[in-house]
Amino acid sequence: MTPERQNRIESVLANRQSGLTVVLENVHNPHNISAVMRTCDAVGIQDIYILNTTIAQHEYFGPKSSSSAAKWLTVHEFNDAATCFEALRSRYKTIYTTHLGADSVSVFNIDFQADIALIFGNEHNGVSEATRNLSDGNFLIPQVGMIQSLNISVACAVSVYEAFRQKNNAGHYQGLGKPHPSINALNKQWTVKPEIRTKWRKR
Repeated sequence: MTPERQNRIESVLANRQSGLTVVLENVHNPHNISAVMRTCDAVGIQDIYILNTTIAQHEYFGPKSSSSAAKWLTVHEFNDAATCFEALRSRYKTIYTTHLGADSVSVFNIDFQADIALIFGNEHNGVSEATRNLSDGNFLIPQVGMIQSLNISVACAVSVYEAFRQKNNAGHYQGLGKPHPSINALNKQWTVKPEIRTKWRKR
């Protein structure tokens, strides 16, 4: 490990945001998941949650997936919504789902300085009703076009970069935010061999 590499790891970890996460519910396309992971890594999201209640657990992501951003993230997999929400509630104050409804708030009106989890749903059916009922509210991305939907990876990118904007303006990337609780463990993990770098928690 060169000093330059170690400095890079420490710089990235210093910008990991403990109060922001993304949850993907029954997302079929592994390329969509991969794109979401790359965006999460880019804005300093360390933990993401994969909730599969109607589809099989993905095999595409794991320790051998060297081209995936997964090796730099902590991926929590669940096949039960209640168990997933129990884990989310232990760390995040508010849980929002992407859903176009009368009570949905604009993503630009969410206060991302709080601890927040954003749930993105299936490519065809969106977030399930059961998951919406477990959440605190719904949000949408304002659009003025004929097609009132975005690809899930695009929707996630727009949303988490709004979070990035707010957090950056508030100094969360300049040391004023809460450090990630696993920063020391991640530092050790990232300096070991690539094939054992990824940390998965399967439920």
